[in-house]
Amino acid sequence: MTKKTLDAVRPRRRGQRLEDELLDAAWQQLVEAGFANLTMESVAARACTGIAVLYRRWPNKDELIVAAIEHYRALHPVDLPDTGTLRGDLLAALTGMGQTRAAFFVTVTAAASSGLLQATRLTPTQMRDRIMGDQRLSRMRSIYQRAHDRGEIDVHRIPPAVLALPFDLVRHDLLMELKPLKSTRIHSIIDEIFLPLVRRNIKDLRQR
Repeated sequence: MTKKTLDAVRPRRRGQRLEDELLDAAWQQLVEAGFANLTMESVAARACTGIAVLYRRWPNKDELIVAAIEHYRALHPVDLPDTGTLRGDLLAALTGMGQTRAAFFVTVTAAASSGLLQATRLTPTQMRDRIMGDQRLSRMRSIYQRAHDRGEIDVHRIPPAVLALPFDLVRHDLLMELKPLKSTRIHSIIDEIFLPLVRRNIKDLRQR
């Protein structure tokens, strides 16, 4: 079947549907070829479109790949079930984070080390904030707000750095190991590090 025939039978894509398919193609190409070997032409070919379609939306492959990473992450959120306790919620969230984000971190870390950070001139922290955005904070806050509403903690009396700690530790381990965390490590983060800090903080505040 010729390209002309394929164009005739393929439904015309436009708007958000087209952009989603372009970003999906960019992510798939990033996973398979890596950032250094990825080109706008290869993404266009994978998406069965012309390269001009990409350049109308993104000025270069750097911006395209950052957008593709943001898009992939948004489509694969970590499940945050309401288990009825803060400990249960954190256990579920951190386990899901390790399982869902392991392959994601492998791809993003490889891209960052092979030229993405240099090309965008972003620091690792700036790249994290660009990719994670407000979703990272809002989803974390939802866990603590539920615990606050249940009366387990006073979220307003716990320093933000303490609340962020379990999630930061999981991200650190994912970046270092590039594989899901073991169950024993997640339990250690919650039971030996985070919860004792929270309890000590609440006790100290009450004694003042």
